[in-house]
Amino acid sequence: MTTTTRTPGSVSWEPWTLAELNKANTEKASKGTPRNVAFIENLKLDPELQPKKYEIAGTHPQSKILITDAKILDSTGREPYRGDVLIQGERIVAVGEVPNKTELEKDPGVRVFKAKGRTLMSGLGDGHTHFTWNGGDLNKLGDLGVEEHVLLTVKSAQCFLDSGYTMCFGAASAKDRLDAVVRDAINAGDVPGPRYLANAREIAKPDGDLVPGITAFAEGAEGMRSVVRHNIENIGVDNVKLSMSGEDICEARSAQDCFFTDEETAAAVDEAHKHKKRVCAHARARDSVTMCIRHGVDVIFHASYVDDEGMDMLEKTKEKQFIVPAINWLWGTAFDAEAFGYSHEAAEKAGYKRELEVAVAGLREMHRRGIVVLPGGDYGFAWTPHGTYARDLEHFVKLLDFTPHEAIIAATAGVAALLMRGNELGKIQPGYYADCILVDGDPLEDITVLQDHSKLDVILINGRVHKAGRKEYIMDSSGSLSVGLDSTKHLEVDFPQVNPAMQKAY
Repeated sequence: MTTTTRTPGSVSWEPWTLAELNKANTEKASKGTPRNVAFIENLKLDPELQPKKYEIAGTHPQSKILITDAKILDSTGREPYRGDVLIQGERIVAVGEVPNKTELEKDPGVRVFKAKGRTLMSGLGDGHTHFTWNGGDLNKLGDLGVEEHVLLTVKSAQCFLDSGYTMCFGAASAKDRLDAVVRDAINAGDVPGPRYLANAREIAKPDGDLVPGITAFAEGAEGMRSVVRHNIENIGVDNVKLSMSGEDICEARSAQDCFFTDEETAAAVDEAHKHKKRVCAHARARDSVTMCIRHGVDVIFHASYVDDEGMDMLEKTKEKQFIVPAINWLWGTAFDAEAFGYSHEAAEKAGYKRELEVAVAGLREMHRRGIVVLPGGDYGFAWTPHGTYARDLEHFVKLLDFTPHEAIIAATAGVAALLMRGNELGKIQPGYYADCILVDGDPLEDITVLQDHSKLDVILINGRVHKAGRKEYIMDSSGSLSVGLDSTKHLEVDFPQVNPAMQKAY
C-alpha cells in the first residue's frame, strides 16, 4: 500500500461553498478551445479490454437522409459552423459540403430536413446508467415481478433515446439478466434504445448492500472471482460493478467507509480483466478511490472524498481511467428530495451538502489536471427521474468549471471513448455512425436547452429517424417556420424496411 506523510483525508484545495461557485460561474468565460479534447485524445486504454462491438439491426444500406444548413457542433473541439450533412445507411458520409446537394434535395428517395441554423450535434452519452431503476422507491425493486421489470427496463431504455441519448454505459442492473436482455433487444431492432454496455447486479460485501434485493454478495478474493466469473460467463455482461463504499442516506453505511480489502479488489479486477471485461466501482470514500486506482478499476463512480494522495495517483493514471461523479444525485439529494419525503434538514445532517461541496472542489481539480470526468449517473431515483439526464451537463458548467463546449465534448466524444468506440461514435464526422440530434437552440449559449425535449426536434440513431415532428415535413409558406420540405411528395416516400425475425433467442 502506498504510504504518505499527509494527514489522512487531507486536501490541498479548499471546498467551495455553493454561493462562491455560483459567483465564480457568472465570471467564467465560455469561449476558447475545449480543454478536455486533449484529455480524451491522450487516453491509452488497454485494447485487450475492447468490448464486443454491437450493431443495431434494421437500417437499410441504401436509405439516405440529407440535413441542410445546420449549425454543426461536431465534438472535435472546432467551433460550430454552418453546413450540410448526408447520411447513407448507418453512417455519415459527408459533412460541411455535400456533393450533388441539389439533385439529392429533388430526389423523392432522400429524406430531407431543413435545419435553417438549428444545431446539429452528436447524440449524448451517459456514463453511469441504470435502465432498471424505477424512478421511485428503489427499496421495492427487489420485489418487483420480472415481467413488470422487463417492461420498466424497456421503457427506461426508450426514455434515454427520447431524451437525445444514444450511448449508455451500464452501471448496475437490479436483476442479473435485465440489462443484457434489453441490450440484445435494442441491438436486434426489437425495441428502441441507445447503444449500451450491460451490467449485472452490483457486487458488495455481505451486509454492504445499499438497496435491498438488488445486490450480489461476495467475500474474500475467491468469492469475488466466483461472482465476477458468473456475471461474465453466465449472464454475458460487458462491465462488472463493485459497490465498495457506503451511502449516507443508508445511515448505517457511511459514504466515507470502504468495505473492500485490497485483496478482494485486486482479485475482482484481475478476474474481470482475464475475461477481457472492465470494472466500474461505487467509490465515494477516500480509501475506496485509492484502492480503485491501485488495482486498475477502469471506471470510478463518484470519487467524492478523494484526498491529495488519491488526486496525485489519479493524475498518474489519467490515461487509463475515467471518473463519472453522478453529480446530480448529490445535488438532488441535497436540494430536491424534500418533495419526496427526505427533508433538507435530514440531507444536511447526513452530510450531503458537505459532500457536494467537497466533491465539487475535487472534481474541479481533476478537470484542471487533465483527468477525464464524464457526465451521467444515478438517474432513476424519485428525485433524479428518468428523462432528466441532461441536467448533469448544467451541473458540469455551473459547478465543475466546464465550459458548455467542454460539457458537450464530455457527453459525446468522452462517452464514446468510455465505450471504446471513439473512432466511430460521438462526433459529426464522415464515417461515423449517424447518431445525432437536431436542436432548436444553441447549447453553447444555453446548456439547459438539452433538458427541453420539445427542443430536440429530430433524433437519429444508426441512420434512422427515431423522432421527427410533423413540422419537419410541412412547408410553411410564410417563411416563419425554420423547417419544412419543398414538396409534399417526400411524405409519400416508402423506404425499404429490414424486418427482423419475429422470434429471437436472446
